[in-house]
Amino acid sequence: MINAILVFNNHGKPRLVRFYQHLAEEVQQQIIRETFHLVLKRDDHICNFLECGRGAPGLCPPLPKALHRSSCLCSLFGGSDYKLIYRHYATLYFVFCVDSSESELGILDLIQVFVETLDKCFENVCELDLIFHMDKVHHILQEVVIGGMVLETNMNEIVAQVEAQSKLEKAEGGLSAAPSRAVSAVKNINLPEIPRNINIGDINIKVPNLSQFM
Repeated sequence: MINAILVFNNHGKPRLVRFYQHLAEEVQQQIIRETFHLVLKRDDHICNFLECGRGAPGLCPPLPKALHRSSCLCSLFGGSDYKLIYRHYATLYFVFCVDSSESELGILDLIQVFVETLDKCFENVCELDLIFHMDKVHHILQEVVIGGMVLETNMNEIVAQVEAQSKLEKAEGGLSAAPSRAVSAVKNINLPEIPRNINIGDINIKVPNLSQFM
């Protein structure tokens, strides 16, 4: 299972955060900070995953006696059955925190699919796209992972679903704007001048001003 997906830049600024288990806001922020420090100090030529308690000194570092063991990243997630799998693209780190049931190579491929999908949907995706189009980014992620489980790995299927949703939103936007367009069209109709008073013999009929209803 995928427990969290974190995307942050080279300065540790989070650009996408999704936790699939309930954690306090303070714990989430601590996980983001410690995850950033762990992956930042790793060289590009070494493997792209760290396992808790299995020879990964960065994930569960020895702590001074003055510090409580809850400062360990694994303990923050509530156990030792976790590992970080990440990829570094330009200015962004894509980090998946998963349990031991997930394959490291499988998650690396999933990260690649997610990034390539973003690149196709935004046409050469960059960090600014994740900032200014957050709703669309979350929608794309939901097509890939939902509830911590992998939903789809075929990039073409993911892009097709995203495009279909975009068309639906545009259609709904057009329908919601139809009443206002109809009112505007009625207001712009040039009606012939209507006489204010109609005299039929001794009968005088006063016609009300219809403009107040337009």
